[in-house]
Amino acid sequence: MKVIVTCEHGGNVIPREFAASFEGAKPVLATHRGYDIGALEMFQKFSKIADFSLHSTTSRLVVELNRSLHHPKLFSEFMLPLSTAEAEKVVADYYQPYRQRVEDQIATWVREGFSVVHVSVHSFTPELNGKDRKADVGLLYDPKREKEQLFAARWRQQMQMVNPEVKIRYNYPYKGTADGFITYLRKDYTDDQYAGLELEVNQRFPVAHKDEWKVLQNQLVQTFSIAL
Repeated sequence: MKVIVTCEHGGNVIPREFAASFEGAKPVLATHRGYDIGALEMFQKFSKIADFSLHSTTSRLVVELNRSLHHPKLFSEFMLPLSTAEAEKVVADYYQPYRQRVEDQIATWVREGFSVVHVSVHSFTPELNGKDRKADVGLLYDPKREKEQLFAARWRQQMQMVNPEVKIRYNYPYKGTADGFITYLRKDYTDDQYAGLELEVNQRFPVAHKDEWKVLQNQLVQTFSIAL
């Protein structure tokens, strides 16, 4: 078995070539729209136990690495309008290199006979469009893929034994089958070859509960290892 850990929304960096487009966007870049708050820190903890890890610190508002090329929100309003040539250049410079490295590594391992477990590390805003998100941790998977379902259940079970107070929900606040990098990767592999889960953690921890946040990160890594 091989473990790969990725973080698509680790930072809110704007490349110099797009600085003019984001003039005055600092307040937005500092929010969940600009990046997944706390995700990079958590990714760094997980990367210590991974066989391969990769992250991006370019803001998701430049190009959304966790979306398919056909997705209507691949580029944010700050990047528009883009000509076809300009859009293709952004994809070639920032989108494809990241995703290709992950795809190539998984393909290599599968060819060598390994089973791959992939965790994509994310965080979510506690409130969206006036509605509170009622979870501390979300484990996103495809219910039709037995290995993912069993692994999510085992991971949740281990977390509940270590910290029964933490509220963990499956396929929340998003569906595990929604458009995303892991959803895209699943199509090329059987359940035995590839299992992908998205880990979503409530941003209230890194923003307002620093001590709990440190404990939670360590618990998630520890219980992930046990679940494996």
